[in-house]
Amino acid sequence: MNANDLIQLNKQYAINTYAPNLLLTRGKGCRVWDADGRSYLDFLAGIAVAQVGHCHPKLVAAIQKQAATLMHVSNLYYNENAPRLAAKLVEKFAAPSRVFFCNSGAEANEGLIKLARLWGSASGRYEILSMKNSFHGRTLAAITATGQTKYQKGFEPLPAGFAYAEYNNLDSVRAAITDKTVAILVEAIQGEGGVVPATPEFLKGLRALCDEKNLLLLCDEVQCGMGRTGTWFGFQQFGVQADACSLAKGLGGGLPIGAFIAGPKASEVFQPGQHASTFGGNPVACAAALAVIDIIEKERLLDNVARVGELLQTELRALATDYPWIVDVRGRGLMLGVALNHPAKAFEKVLLAKGLIAIATADNVIRMLPPLNITQADAREALRIFAEAAATYSPA
Repeated sequence: MNANDLIQLNKQYAINTYAPNLLLTRGKGCRVWDADGRSYLDFLAGIAVAQVGHCHPKLVAAIQKQAATLMHVSNLYYNENAPRLAAKLVEKFAAPSRVFFCNSGAEANEGLIKLARLWGSASGRYEILSMKNSFHGRTLAAITATGQTKYQKGFEPLPAGFAYAEYNNLDSVRAAITDKTVAILVEAIQGEGGVVPATPEFLKGLRALCDEKNLLLLCDEVQCGMGRTGTWFGFQQFGVQADACSLAKGLGGGLPIGAFIAGPKASEVFQPGQHASTFGGNPVACAAALAVIDIIEKERLLDNVARVGELLQTELRALATDYPWIVDVRGRGLMLGVALNHPAKAFEKVLLAKGLIAIATADNVIRMLPPLNITQADAREALRIFAEAAATYSPA
């Protein structure tokens, strides 16, 4: 089948929940190729998934070796990789904790919600307080925790037990806490909300509020975790310790795996039979995640994130001075957003046509999420493409 045949097959048989615009056939490092052989710099990385680039040899080898050895056994039995991965994640979390494995970010956040409700059940507390413009996944509980009505429309009635406050506004959070509140769920950087970082005062203030009110601080690290900001977890950028956090996306480097980590307050809450996931802790997915962590450590990618992230932000800010329609450049590490004064979808298409994959989010923001091992040469090429696109672009 040629590319057009495959696209038509998808249109005929796949449920219409996406609007793909390219058929990609292979990837290597920070680049992908379409069915016509054209290459693109990938500054989306599968939406923050290809953390160590496409087809990193060590990651590929780890997956191949495990797939040829043992692919699945369920959690009725131990496998060799899940305990090793759990120990690694606890080490990075930097607090006594336990890990639950699942398959996706939404599932990890569902687990956090259940964990918090079970933790608060004895005191009659169950309400999760999340932030406006947040994003926590597509399941019913996760879209209810998501503080954006556009994701909730048509799925009512939504589950009870959720409330919302203004991001980066401690007074709003404090006013929203009731005697039913059990936890605060927050992203250190709102990704789908427009790549908006928390202020240090806000995240530290949330930690203090949770200590004062005996609430759990739950951090959604699905997009900003696994080194994307230059630390293993986004909340570590602010000198704050979460009570529990969710992970997915970059954890498996391309294979589906999610997890949540529960610290001392809540690590003993779940007991056998209270939560489960058939594929959670899958040997192949865990082998991939172990390889991702090993690559990040041995190739010193956290340092690379800080170095290349600073380069990109500095150069994009300098470029923005030439174009009044670019109103902000923000983010941390390699989680970057370029805010425009109008909808960004048209500019996304210009970038794609010139060979740079990025994505419009929150209507007016170009989001950039390149692999953590991007080179300075690739970063400068992306900047050149961005500059060429800006020079030829005419805002409507």
